[in-house]
Amino acid sequence: MRNTRIWITGLLIITLQACIQEQEEVVRYASVIRVKPEKLEAYKALHANPLPGVNEMIKKCNIRNYSIYYRDGYLFSYLEYTGKDFKKDMEKMARDPVSQAWWKLTDPCQEPVESAGKGEWWAPMEEVYHLD
Repeated sequence: MRNTRIWITGLLIITLQACIQEQEEVVRYASVIRVKPEKLEAYKALHANPLPGVNEMIKKCNIRNYSIYYRDGYLFSYLEYTGKDFKKDMEKMARDPVSQAWWKLTDPCQEPVESAGKGEWWAPMEEVYHLD
């Protein structure tokens, strides 16, 4: 019986160590863009029923907990990235024909904020506070 307890205890320790090692590192991203007032309802309608494959590609690119919020002409996006190479995953999404088709529908609804850098669409935001 004692040997069985030692074996079970050892197995539990190994299992816990494996679980700790498998925890994903999460990087949070937030960004902002303006929505054209005359396009707001169309933008909401698009997101109420995304093109088939859009959500799947987002997940394949290691993005989870993705949300877009609206307030006073601005769209705020928040996502959590769990992959190893954000740039590579974003390039993968950019090559995807379904994502390209989706952006042809959503991009005309948006315009960059005044402070966006050259070539920026959704402008990155600085995280000033976080609590897990």
